[in-house]
Amino acid sequence: MATTTTGRTPAGRRETGRAGDGGRVELTIGGMTCASCAARIEKKLNRMDGVTATVNYATERAGVTYTDGVAVDDLIATVEAAGYTARAPEPETDPEPDPEPEPQSGADPRQATPGPSGAPSTPAPGPGSPGDRTGAAGTAAADRSAPDPLRQRLITAVVLGLPVVLLAMVPALQFRDWQWLSLTLAAPVVAYAGWPFHRAAWTNLRHGAATMDTLVSVGTLAAFGWSLWALFLGDAGAPGLKDAFDLSVSRGAGSRTIYLEAAAGVTAFVLAGRYAEARSKRRAGAALTALLHLGAKDVAVLRDGVETRVPVGRLAVGDHFVVRPGEKVATDGVVRHGGTAIDASMITGESVPVDVGPGDQVTGATVNGGGRIVVEATRVGADTRLARIARLVADAQNGKAAAQRLADRVSAVFVPVVIVLALGTLAGWLLLGEGATAAFTAAVAVLIIACPCALGLATPTALMVGTGCGAQLGILIRGPEVLETTRRVDTVVLDKTGTVTTGVMTLTAVEVADGESEERVLRLAGALEDASEHPIARAVAAAAAERTGRLPVAREFTALPGQGVRGVVDGVLVTVGRPDPAPDGPLADAVRRAGAEGRTAVTVAWDGAVRAVLVVADAVKPTSAEAVRRLRALGLRPVLLTGDHEAVARAVAAEVGIDERDVVAGVLPEQKVEVVKRLQGEGRSVAMVGDGVNDAAALAQADLGLAMGTGTDAAIEAGDLTLVRGDLRVAADAIRLSRRTLRIIHSNLFWAFGYNVAALPLAAAGLLNPMIAGAAMAFSSVFVVGNSLRLRRFEPAGEGTRT
Repeated sequence: MATTTTGRTPAGRRETGRAGDGGRVELTIGGMTCASCAARIEKKLNRMDGVTATVNYATERAGVTYTDGVAVDDLIATVEAAGYTARAPEPETDPEPDPEPEPQSGADPRQATPGPSGAPSTPAPGPGSPGDRTGAAGTAAADRSAPDPLRQRLITAVVLGLPVVLLAMVPALQFRDWQWLSLTLAAPVVAYAGWPFHRAAWTNLRHGAATMDTLVSVGTLAAFGWSLWALFLGDAGAPGLKDAFDLSVSRGAGSRTIYLEAAAGVTAFVLAGRYAEARSKRRAGAALTALLHLGAKDVAVLRDGVETRVPVGRLAVGDHFVVRPGEKVATDGVVRHGGTAIDASMITGESVPVDVGPGDQVTGATVNGGGRIVVEATRVGADTRLARIARLVADAQNGKAAAQRLADRVSAVFVPVVIVLALGTLAGWLLLGEGATAAFTAAVAVLIIACPCALGLATPTALMVGTGCGAQLGILIRGPEVLETTRRVDTVVLDKTGTVTTGVMTLTAVEVADGESEERVLRLAGALEDASEHPIARAVAAAAAERTGRLPVAREFTALPGQGVRGVVDGVLVTVGRPDPAPDGPLADAVRRAGAEGRTAVTVAWDGAVRAVLVVADAVKPTSAEAVRRLRALGLRPVLLTGDHEAVARAVAAEVGIDERDVVAGVLPEQKVEVVKRLQGEGRSVAMVGDGVNDAAALAQADLGLAMGTGTDAAIEAGDLTLVRGDLRVAADAIRLSRRTLRIIHSNLFWAFGYNVAALPLAAAGLLNPMIAGAAMAFSSVFVVGNSLRLRRFEPAGEGTRT
């Protein structure tokens, strides 16, 4: 039997097809209207053999991992059998060559093209996006995510429902036969504006399920049906009827009581809450949406020396393309010709442009701020840095915190429990002899007030805003489990090289003998060292060229094993290397001081005498000391961990403000894991900050791993938190943002649980009119989303504006 092959989508997810080798897919779900919907779909998927699924109500996506023998079509069929819709990511088509390339001169650089470079060309619709949702079960969600139908229904409900509410609440407005006008206005509100609730409730009923739509539909139809009975068969239709609105349940005669204001008002309030929720969720997911659309849309490719403007989707590894001033770099690559300053703020959050030239790496979606450059593409499509970042953010937004998993379990059984509670309320009031009107009012209020939506939105909305904000700042949060860990961390282990220091040898001091000039020493030493590839030589040559300009060419260059180099510069035989012959006087003091500080001393000699001492070291990053202060302010104890010598480590620790007792030096990469384990054995919760390459094992062992991105794949994959740019201060910002996001999640869950715990007894006790209950229910969801949006105001410490 033939089977379809499984390819990869732009986001690296598997395509739909028959049973294959297993994998992971992210489905776009339609038809969810509350957290109980998500819990139901998740339960159905997880019942399949070899399937592990997580369904997110806020993002309307399902992340599914499946084993051999399971096809994506099977997953979609399971979701549809539950009464919802599902859609897999669209496959990426292979680029086709241009039949006749057009030269650059006639091209329009702003022509429309498929999706951005490095990002999914067909991303799954996020909150509020007009995804392809069909079928009965998907109607309510379609109305929620597509703004126009939802807005039309809301306007209808408000325009027609407001007079109904006013007539019921203000007896002075109740003219003769006012109740019949109320019926005329309320009928289209319940039937048309509330139709998505009724249709979804019916669909769920056919599948043996109940959701929030069931509660709203049953509550509003019950209120409307009671009113029809009272008007046509009871005494409520009599001319001259007067009715006073009560905040609690009514104990009047049932045949004279109508609930048209409750039916119309609840429908309007729920629609208003859903509309505000959809708009807020779109704002919450705006950061990821912006990230997905950062890339360039077309690019000038060099083919046979001619520039051809093509969509970025046609770029291939090895292609050379041109980037002019002001244009975006189309994809990740290496500069081959030209030089410029690259603005990478949209990727790293760092506002200072970076100078690049031939041989330097550039990232797709960054902006060329200076000259014309030619770049060779090294990664395209799903392999680019931007695509990987977007994928990490999307995956993090789909995760669930431990508290949210509890909320989901509650939501899964919440609606059936509420229906039983409403029936119990009805029976209880009747048994107490309070009359059918009071019993009915209390039961309807119980149905309307119960809203599991706030529970389902508590974690996802905060994660959406927090991870999106972090991505804009160059902070990638892997998921909610990371947030839980940041609260407990009390110790932070800092790798030295590349994390606290630059990782590059730098000339830090020049001591010259009496009668010699610093400029001449650097010119002679720099010219000689320029012929060497040793890291110390490169540091001396770079500093000399920067301070003195163009360096002369050294002749008769000779490497002295273990000693240094020798050569003729400007007719002078110069030796640069170890202190031999040993200097005396101030120069000897300079050598001893450098050794005590863990730095490397290099002497410059000619004519048989030492003329200068050059001090070279792995320079501390200018922001590291401030970063250590910020980490201490967060209650963390910094520990410096390095494979370098003790003297070097202590000197760096002293410079950045780390206590001498918290320095661990001379360890091999594999021994760093043991250091982390030892700290954990002492009862500490350890965060590890490293460059993500030789620190990968220690990052994995730590309770919280923070990988300094610096452009490496290993960094992005290794840490729980990835810091896209190499600034240690971002580590403190990452922990601050994570902790703040966790606090928002906890406050959301507290409100959601507290609201239901407090509101249901009030409704059952007859202290809430159904219309007031509807307004409170709608407000609960809006409150949770609005509370999450406060994270958008997060600012890096010490900065007035966010870059």
